Amino acid sequence: MTKLRSWLLLSVLLMLLGCATVPITGRSQLSIIKNSELIPMSFQQYQEILKTNELSENKNKIALIKKVGFKIQKAVEAYLKKEGQSEVLDDFKWEFNLIEDKTVNAWCMPGGKVAFYSGILPVCQGEQGVAVVMGHEIAHAIANHGRERMSQGMITNGLLASLSLATQNQSALTRDILLQSLGVGTQMGILKFSRKHEGEADRMGLVFMAIAGYNPEAAPKFWKRMAEISNGPEVPEWVSTHPSNERRIEDIKKHLPEALAYYEKK
Repeated sequence: MTKLRSWLLLSVLLMLLGCATVPITGRSQLSIIKNSELIPMSFQQYQEILKTNELSENKNKIALIKKVGFKIQKAVEAYLKKEGQSEVLDDFKWEFNLIEDKTVNAWCMPGGKVAFYSGILPVCQGEQGVAVVMGHEIAHAIANHGRERMSQGMITNGLLASLSLATQNQSALTRDILLQSLGVGTQMGILKFSRKHEGEADRMGLVFMAIAGYNPEAAPKFWKRMAEISNGPEVPEWVSTHPSNERRIEDIKKHLPEALAYYEKK
């Protein structure tokens, strides 16, 4: 009982001391890991993925991904500078790549390393759709969702030391936690974020794409197309990490006025 009490007290202390605030939403999140530790590890994983996948050679599609990525990057930098939160981008090294794969997916690792799969481009139907996806995925990185999940995973597994020390002492376990936290699984592909994180990234992504000059009203249309291509019956929301397509579109529409205020200023 004494050990359990000590463990609980230590966990509470870590949560109180290791907290950060998510830009735009203002949500407090657990953060016992430094990005200066996490980001270099995510860069290593990114390079491994690029080495083991085929990069697209389609110049037009590559140019589209880089164009939208650069515009969203500049929008994020401008927003954070205006809000006095530029430190969020410390250690970021932006990179945008297109992987030749039929998978309908895209992701952004901590530190600004983005990968699109060619399979998602037909669903995007052009630059506006790419901006919806780009804004959403970059929002995951800006919100430090990977760091938050890594912090939670380390506490759950009793790894209360620094990330570098935990990696040395529990290399296999820490690596598994890292891969899951970054949204990468060696066997399962890309693991999805929680519904809370997805909803937060949707809201932030709308703002980022709007600042970049893209109409956020393209987002509900994109997610409607995603719903239409879903294979088989949709997984019920209560057993899924993602919001249901219908719920997601409803929530996005609620956040449109906030994003449109930024878009109308352009």
